[in-house]
Amino acid sequence: MITYIISFIKPFKTYAVLITTILLIVGQGYSQTNVRDSLKNRIENYRSEKSFTVKDTAYIDLLNKLGNKLRYYKVDSLLLLSQQALKYSRAAKYERGESQSLVLLGDFYSDQGKHSKAVNHYRSALVISNNMDFSELTIRIQNNLAGQYGYMGDYAKALNVYLISIEYAERIGDIEMLSIMNENIASLYASQKDYNQSLVFYKKVKKINDEIGNEVYSAETMSNMASTYADMGNLEYAMFNINKSISIFEKHDIIDWLAYAYEVKGKTYLKQKKYKWALHWYNQGEMLHEKIEDDRGKIDLINGMAEAYHGLKKDSISEIYALEAFQISNRMQFKEGKKKCAKTLYQINKNKEDYATAIKYLEIYQSLSDTLSRNENQKSLTMLKTKIAHDVQKEALMVSNKKALAKQRGYIYGAGIILLILCLVTFLIYRNEKIQKKLNAELQSKKIALEKREEELSEINETKDKLFSIIGHDLRGPIGALQGLLKMYVEGDVKKSEFLSFIPRLHEDVNHISFTLNNLLSWGQTQMKGTITRPTKISIKTIVADNINLLSKGANNKSIRIVNRIPENTLAWSDSNQIDIVIRNLISNALKFTPENGMITIEAQSKKEDWLISVKDTGIGMDKETQEKLFEKSSNFTTHGTNNEKGTGLGLSLCKEMIENNKGTIWVDSIIRKGTNFHFTLPKAVDNFKKAV
Repeated sequence: MITYIISFIKPFKTYAVLITTILLIVGQGYSQTNVRDSLKNRIENYRSEKSFTVKDTAYIDLLNKLGNKLRYYKVDSLLLLSQQALKYSRAAKYERGESQSLVLLGDFYSDQGKHSKAVNHYRSALVISNNMDFSELTIRIQNNLAGQYGYMGDYAKALNVYLISIEYAERIGDIEMLSIMNENIASLYASQKDYNQSLVFYKKVKKINDEIGNEVYSAETMSNMASTYADMGNLEYAMFNINKSISIFEKHDIIDWLAYAYEVKGKTYLKQKKYKWALHWYNQGEMLHEKIEDDRGKIDLINGMAEAYHGLKKDSISEIYALEAFQISNRMQFKEGKKKCAKTLYQINKNKEDYATAIKYLEIYQSLSDTLSRNENQKSLTMLKTKIAHDVQKEALMVSNKKALAKQRGYIYGAGIILLILCLVTFLIYRNEKIQKKLNAELQSKKIALEKREEELSEINETKDKLFSIIGHDLRGPIGALQGLLKMYVEGDVKKSEFLSFIPRLHEDVNHISFTLNNLLSWGQTQMKGTITRPTKISIKTIVADNINLLSKGANNKSIRIVNRIPENTLAWSDSNQIDIVIRNLISNALKFTPENGMITIEAQSKKEDWLISVKDTGIGMDKETQEKLFEKSSNFTTHGTNNEKGTGLGLSLCKEMIENNKGTIWVDSIIRKGTNFHFTLPKAVDNFKKAV
């Protein structure tokens, strides 16, 4: 759910975010309204049973879940349900229920801007959770508490709690909370305008989200990244991320996050000074805010609307929104909001020639700017000192552990020396016989090594010859053509208009050279025994999507449709860079040999321990003789495509080596004039992380 820290930045994710996501999964994609109605019905069913008692722990859990779902929708109901759950939990001596209800009460007071009450309730919940050793719940409470410190402006304390909690989460394998807390740290750095450090943490979160495989988590992260990109002025990246997240929030009917996403999209257009488009998306967010109760989240929205109307020179409307935002900011003690509103109100009143009012708001703006500037500098320094202190503390603990291990190793070494002496005595008895055997073994080993080295040198010479052949055949031609054309243009033999007509062809040649060089370098590295395969958990769907996007222009030129049918959560244990090269070569080959208006389909089938990936095209196909030559190691077989596209003959040989390096197999089946299917297998990734309760 949307929660903010000082300045107009991304939201902290809280305990409520995780519960919302879990309920979405339990509800199997139902809307939030359906989930709330389902919880209400279950509560009524409990109450109607003859054996019903308010001390029933399942009933208390339902009260807490419903209270959480009503946050930002009916805050009074959140307060009432949390108080009831707390009362019944204490009567039943149900510690988990008591701790959870205290967290929800902390959320209520946090949303009201009552910071001290929120902190007190979070701390009370944390004491109970620690005493009962509720590990997963403890991490979630610490996350909410750190977020509250962020709202209060105590960034150093917030960062310290996040870092401690991340270590705890890593120990117990709570991957969901690792995602949330790393994202919250990214928001802290964004609030300090340290956008580069913020993006470092966001990229770390994206990798964690790929392992989780939950598109709602990914959409939340993309929304926050979009806001950061907008603040940085990288508006293209901002728009790309926010559009993807909006489609996911609309699909799952997550109104609170959707309202935030609309506001970020409006802000992106506002940065471009496209005020009408900005207002369109701000209005979408405003309509959603009529269904939710989130004053903290509303401040950015109406601030943005005031700025957009001011940009359209509709100061009377702008003033209404700016005053409303100013009042909410004042009530929520939100200094950054007051500062931005004061600036807008100063400009509006100056235009109206109401100089007395304009000066009043100018003084407010300057006062808040000075205060925030001083505070931000102090906070930045404090955050840095806190992180350094944390790292020093970790280093000291590591040194202490090393000393303890060194002492233990001393005892082990002593025992080992005694054992070694005994072994030495035994060894001397059979010394002559063993020396002779050792000499014979070394001689044989050197002979084998020499033969192997001769074989490697022979292969290297063959590789060198092949490399120079390819360079001369496939690179020298396009480069020479480019050089000749440029020389003719410089010397005036070709007019500018004629030269420009060659640009599309030059673009194709340069793309061909780039693609050939990538394959050439990768293949040459494998042949020279210089490549290292580093398998990790990778998303096949993401790699395929990236390559479809990369090759989309070539597909559009031939009116070829590329379809990605890889299911979500198709996770493999492989080297990401090598598989990226394989998929790019297979799709590129399919484009090369598929005529115009054709179709390329990428699919995946789940086998017992592997994924079977297929790249199918409706191209010209190939005969059996051609199929048998494709994967031969010494082969340099290549043909021209349907539009006379060139190739090096390296691609499929490279694909075979990289698939086999990743413990898979690759093969082809094809029918002339009907198409070709390339298939390869990759081992499945195994999820070793504990799931959160």
